[in-house]
Amino acid sequence: MKRRSLSKSFSRISPVPLGGRGFASFIFVLVAMASLIFSTVNPQGAGAVRANVADALGPVLGTISKPLQSAALFVRDVSGLSELQAENARLEQENVRLREWYQTALLLEAENKSLRDLLHVKIEPEHRYITARILADAGSNFVKSLLVEAGMNDGANKGQAVVSGEGLIGRVVESGRNVSRVLLVTDINSRVPVLVEDSRQHAILAGQNDTLPALVHLPPDSEIKNGARIITSGNGGLFPQGLPVGRVMKGADGVYKVQLFADFDRLLHVRIVDRSDDPNLRSGNLGEELD
Repeated sequence: MKRRSLSKSFSRISPVPLGGRGFASFIFVLVAMASLIFSTVNPQGAGAVRANVADALGPVLGTISKPLQSAALFVRDVSGLSELQAENARLEQENVRLREWYQTALLLEAENKSLRDLLHVKIEPEHRYITARILADAGSNFVKSLLVEAGMNDGANKGQAVVSGEGLIGRVVESGRNVSRVLLVTDINSRVPVLVEDSRQHAILAGQNDTLPALVHLPPDSEIKNGARIITSGNGGLFPQGLPVGRVMKGADGVYKVQLFADFDRLLHVRIVDRSDDPNLRSGNLGEELD
């Protein structure tokens, strides 16, 4: 009892607490002051002590920091994922727009090529021509025809020859105000007076409802070279003279076929040839193009 009373009385008169949390704080203060004095007196020794303490506490700090680092990485990944998703959405929209522009560019390129190809066909200067866009392929297994965006309002009339950039493709058989129907030379109802250019032999180009029209009404002893060029003869007055048609191919059955210059699978535009009825009309006032 006496010892307890003495310790209590000593702790009451002591300037620092000797027990509990206050005592622990006092110890830390003493250690800090000692470290400060030691680092001031011996800086190199203090550095060595700090290094040893850091080495000793490194694993502990690493263990403690791992959850914090994992949480930071998770937050970064989540935020980066949202940014990545937003970037992907933006890139997808750009890809859609680029694909649309790419398709538009391809269409314009094809149209420009089609229009440029039209310049390759040589038409006599006394003929006018009407450039028309193909609206639809109205053909079938029994009828080979096209609908074009040109009619009587544009100067297109029944009976006019129609050419592509490579050669003859047919003639106008029906003409409305703004749309006309073109019967192709491959149709079984098509008959075109033609001329074998090298031998000057006349014949009729007859459609067979396939890609190779036949040459008919040839003299029995006709000998035509393979590859001979076929042009329109102008006989009958329906087709102008000299329009390119194709080249001769002799089949195994001995029938002469014509490989047409025109590629019907790639047609976008055609030209409707309008011959002038006035032979004295000057070429300088002709050749205008109607859109």
